[in-house]
Amino acid sequence: MKRVLVITYYWPPSGGSGVQRWVKFAKYLPAAGWQPVIYTPENPEMQSVDQSLYGDIPAEAEILKRPITEIYSIYRSLTGKKASAAEVNVVNSQHKNWKQRLVMWVRGNCFIPDPRVSWVRPSVRFLKKYLRQHPVDVIVSTGPPHSMHLIGRAVARATGIPWIADFRDPWTRIFYFKHLSLTASSRRRHEKLERQVLDDATAVVAVSPLVRDEFATMTRSRIELITNGYDPDDYAQPVEPDGCFNLTHTGLFAADGNPEVLWKVLGDRVRTDPAFAARLRLRLVGKTDAQILDSIRAAGLSDQLVDLGYRDHQTAVREQMNASLLILPLRKEPEYRATLPGKLFEYLGSGRPVLGIGQTDGAMAQILEETRAGEVCDWPDEDGLRQAVDRQWQRFLAGDTTVRTEAIEAYSRRATARRMAALMDEIAQ
Repeated sequence: MKRVLVITYYWPPSGGSGVQRWVKFAKYLPAAGWQPVIYTPENPEMQSVDQSLYGDIPAEAEILKRPITEIYSIYRSLTGKKASAAEVNVVNSQHKNWKQRLVMWVRGNCFIPDPRVSWVRPSVRFLKKYLRQHPVDVIVSTGPPHSMHLIGRAVARATGIPWIADFRDPWTRIFYFKHLSLTASSRRRHEKLERQVLDDATAVVAVSPLVRDEFATMTRSRIELITNGYDPDDYAQPVEPDGCFNLTHTGLFAADGNPEVLWKVLGDRVRTDPAFAARLRLRLVGKTDAQILDSIRAAGLSDQLVDLGYRDHQTAVREQMNASLLILPLRKEPEYRATLPGKLFEYLGSGRPVLGIGQTDGAMAQILEETRAGEVCDWPDEDGLRQAVDRQWQRFLAGDTTVRTEAIEAYSRRATARRMAALMDEIAQ
């Protein structure tokens, strides 16, 4: 069996979206002839914990853990606490106090490319020694954090082992890059490091076709598209319908993705349609920004709101399967046109219709059109949102809330792992 070294910051018991991609690849790669060797921090900063993900780690996987020195203690010392539970992401917080602005300046200008950069040198030293005794056929770094790519690049240069830079999100073209309060010299440093990673990688992997196309304008390196996906095994669990018209959102729900027009549409319907009001439930599964909860209540939907907070992955999947309509608002940032949120593919796996809110010509709209699994309305499109809700309400009343097409099956984790294994087979020759 060939061996692949995977350099990743996120690994169980860390929860959230960042860990899912390579946990699922690791699960299915042995069947394609690859043993995953995971290199990950021993003591990472964890925003959430999900013990259930251990069940996806195959017996063949070798796990290497080394300590990391985090700099988020700076944030705690300046603010006296961790990032607020009411605020999903301080990087793109819309209303920062002076302490938060200072932290963002320090984060963007003193720790390039990110606060995990202190792990690069000790990791390179360790991995060069490890690989002399335990060789691998391919190296993969996955980011963000993009410091993982700096480790992959240095180790690949030192050993000559083929290297794949796997970008779960872009680097300088990600939506929050402009919020980092960068100086001109810091911006140039980010851009230089990004070019080095793109140019030196044996292959670069993007998760969105639009991001792939952007990378293709920036480098001559080989660029491949391997999207995120859904794991059919996750959906092999019983679900008991509760008789409610469930509009469900799972995962992080940030204030800059607040679909206020949707809340207005639902609030108007609740006030005028008692049957709709009695059966509607807004089920939020994950960390939700306080501003979103305030907007829902202000729209007159307090009685319909079910805020479950963070739940493990299996619970989130079960909630997706019990949905009448899955809602997926993108963040209100122009860069999000190119983004394919990981939860989109899990929504597809649930077999329930999806209502996206964002750019109607973006990457998410293309996938929903291709799979015939849902539709996208622009943020201010009140008429479109009202019609979409009404269509799904009528389907719910008719007992028809299932979406299943052959196109969806192409995004299973088993299928995406086969594509990753095929790429590794090719560059390992």
